[in-house]
This record gives sequence, structure tokens and C-alpha cells, in this order.
Amino acid sequence: MKNTYKNILKAIIIAPLLGAGGAVVLSCDKTVTEPLKEAYVPTKLDENAGTWKPYILTSSSEVAVAAPKAASDAAYLKELDSLKNKIMPVLTPANKDAIAYWGAGAVYRWNEIARELAARYNIPPASNAEGKYPVPDAANPLADPKFPFANPPYTARALAYLSVAQYDALVSAWNYKYKYNRKAPSKNDATISTLLPVSDLPSYPSEDAVVAAASYTILVAMFPGEVPFLDAKLAEAKNARVWAGVNVPSDITAGDALGKAVAAKVMAKARVDGMSASNNQTLVAGQIEAAKSRGIKDTWVSQEIPARPPMLPNYGSVATWNFDRKTLESIRPKMPYVVGSAEWQKEFEELEKINKSQTREQARIANYWADGAGSYTPPGHWSREAANLCHENKFSEVATARTMALVSTALMDAGIACWETKYYYYTPRPQQFGLKTSVGLPNFPSYTSGHSTFSAAAATVLGSVFPSKAAEMTAKAKEASESRIYGLIHFRVDCELGLVHGAKIGEYAIARGKADGSGY
Repeated sequence: MKNTYKNILKAIIIAPLLGAGGAVVLSCDKTVTEPLKEAYVPTKLDENAGTWKPYILTSSSEVAVAAPKAASDAAYLKELDSLKNKIMPVLTPANKDAIAYWGAGAVYRWNEIARELAARYNIPPASNAEGKYPVPDAANPLADPKFPFANPPYTARALAYLSVAQYDALVSAWNYKYKYNRKAPSKNDATISTLLPVSDLPSYPSEDAVVAAASYTILVAMFPGEVPFLDAKLAEAKNARVWAGVNVPSDITAGDALGKAVAAKVMAKARVDGMSASNNQTLVAGQIEAAKSRGIKDTWVSQEIPARPPMLPNYGSVATWNFDRKTLESIRPKMPYVVGSAEWQKEFEELEKINKSQTREQARIANYWADGAGSYTPPGHWSREAANLCHENKFSEVATARTMALVSTALMDAGIACWETKYYYYTPRPQQFGLKTSVGLPNFPSYTSGHSTFSAAAATVLGSVFPSKAAEMTAKAKEASESRIYGLIHFRVDCELGLVHGAKIGEYAIARGKADGSGY
């Protein structure tokens, strides 16, 4: 591509000259054009965010942050002088590329990095010479098969913990920003010319360093084979703020310490949430018998050769974020159609018709929403949707983190509730009755559709945060749901009741958001 971040940096600098309606779009060699993710001054600074309700922290002051040096202190004046006369005058093109990249926003970029890692690790283990599927080993993450297998439930969980750590750390950072009220370097020294827009937000501790340290801590735990990559990203993210002239090193140091401390508390929850027992295969025989006792005559059977064990049969027991176990059971979808019933036969005939005469539009929808192996999965798809909406609406870092946390916890809850339903009923997929699919064959029971549940949960939350986009989000969730019918992966009842289930799950996240004190 011809467009380097050097070009993007130029766009960041000249964009304000274009006026409110101006837009800078750079094209690449293959005629595909995308809008740049430019740096911006947030529409709102959310000055009261230090009072918002965190997820894990008991309060925004739980982790202590020492007061910074005064603006008149010799140590701080030395930092300003170094910034102006030693650091910024010798910036390299690579430094400027980094400034432009991270200028899009710390929460935005670290969620993007998480999705990229999920896609990189979304590779199902292959069978070995003995006809078995080895389980990835967290203690040896780069061995074959690599750890983790970032399937949809794993990705949803990683994004949830990432977003919660970012949000809680930023709520704490906002508390100390306005407690100490250290101005940005260029507001203390007007001769400092910055390379990114500067708002009236206090600079200590650095919000970008807070997010970087919190994100690094979570992602190293979720993707332990990526330490060198994440080390480089962490260093670049922190340095970019100094190179741009918007933070001094002491802002960064304080933010780094705060972010790591908050993320450590978030990881303490992750270690006891039940994920370690989510792939307990000893439960499967009992789950099948329980499903039969409920009236399911034909249960799901792997169609792969050799047969692949069902994926994460105990993921439904992982701890949820926005409701308790009793609620999870109370909102579980009703009994699905039994194989051979009139309702089931009607839906199977619908799939047979699609199989014989699938339209080009149906094929497009099936493939667009497939989000299979090598992708960042449906939770990643909706994470990107949320991040882009926050950026388009010029949310502050803390408001972006709040939105990402609401969406990501809803997605994780959706995965847990959906998987609990799948293994509660243990229903077969259309492939057990002779139908083929071109969009990948999931190795877990059919009812309800994960795509549908994930999508409705995220769309419901996004429609609440961005009311003008509610209809669009609902339409996208419906299309994502129907894509599984067009791909012959699911019966219609799987999808339609998955949408209902997901919407209920999203409402619990919305209720949490309405009670967090943000006013959004």
C-alpha cells in the first residue's frame, strides 16, 4: 500500500483545516478505500467519570496514585524542556508513524490488537496420527496446536476482560486526573508544538498509558505466546504520547502503574470464573442422557472424521457479568422442535429448498457473516462495530471503554447462556440429515444459534448507546442470524429464538449501564 502512517499523520494535522464537513480519505493500490481513523478532541471530556461505577474495583480510588510534581517544580520543568528540546526535534519517520497509529485512540487500538490476535489463534486443532485431537497447552503456547484456540466463546471472554480492565482503569484515572489537575504540557508551555490534538483533559496520569498497561496485562494472560509482540506494542503506545508532545514521562509512569494494578485485580476474577473447567469432556455422556430425558430423540453427533469432541461443553457454567445463575436458567429458551415433528419437518424442507436453489444474495450473506476459522469470530465482528461507532461519535477514552465493556460483557454473557442452552438440549445439526455447508461445520450442538445470540445481545446494547443506529444494528443482527440458515448451519428455530435470547441478555447490560452514573 502507498498509504503509510506518515501519510495518516499529515491527514491528522491538516484535517482541522478542512472544516466540520471535511474528510481525508487515502486510497490504496487495489482501489479499496477506507476512511482514516483520525485523532480528535472528544465531544465530551466526561469530567465526572471518576464517579462512574466500575466492574471490579470497589471505587475509583481503590488503587492509590501519588500526586504529581507541581507545574513550577524543577523536575517537571526539566521534563518539559527535554520534551521540547531533546525528544521532539529528533523524531524519526517511524516515531511519527507510531504517533499517527496510536492517535486513533488507545481503547480503539488495543481492542483492534485483541481482535487481530483472536483471528491469528482461531485455528481448530487438527487430528493426530492416532485419530485424536490434542488440546492446546497454555504452558507451551506455541506448540502445535497453539494455545489458545480462540473460538467464539474464548474470544468473547478475552474481549470482556480486556474491556473491563480498560474501563475500570480509566474510571480510576479520571478520578486522579481531576483530583490533581495537571495540565497538558503544551498548556503549561505554549512553545511546545504537539503532533496530536490536545483537549482540556488533565494529563496525569496518562489515559493512554493506563489503557496500554491494563490491555497488555490482560492480553499477555489470554495470548501467552505473544509476549514479544505485546512488549513492542506496549512500549510503542507509551512512547508515542511523549513523542507527540502530549505527555511527559511522569504522566506515563503513573498511568502505567495504575493500569497494571487495576488489570491485576481484573485477572484475579478471570482465574476463578470457571473457564478452566469449560472443556470438561467427562460431562458429555450425562448431558446427552439428560437431553434425551427432556424429549430430545436425536442428539448432536460430530460429522467429522475422526469424530471431534464437542467444543467447551461446560462453558455454560462460566461466571456471567450482568446477571446471576438463576436468571440465566430463567431466560433459557424453550424446548426446540423435535426431529420428525411437523414443525421440524417444515424447517428442514426450507433448508432443502435453499440447498437446491440458494440465491447469490443468500450466499453473500452466509459468507459475509461466517466469521469462521481464521477470523476474529462473531464477538470480534461486533467489537469492531462498537469501536467504530465510538470513534465516529468522538467519544472520550473513558466513554469508549464504557461502551466496549457493556458490549463485550454482553457478548460473553451471550456465549455463556447460549452454550448452556446448547448442551442442555444437545440438538442435532442439519448436516446429520444429509445437508452440506460451505461455511464451516461447528463441532457443538445446534440449538440455539451462537451467531444469533451474540448478534442480538450486541445490537441491543449498541442500539441503546447509539439510538440513531438502533434500527441499523437490529437489521444487522437479523442478517447475521439468517446467514446461518442460508449457510445451512442452523434450523430457523435455532436462529429466531437465539435472537430473542440475545436481546434479553443485552437488556441486562443496558440496565447495568443505566445504573453506572455516567448519564449516557
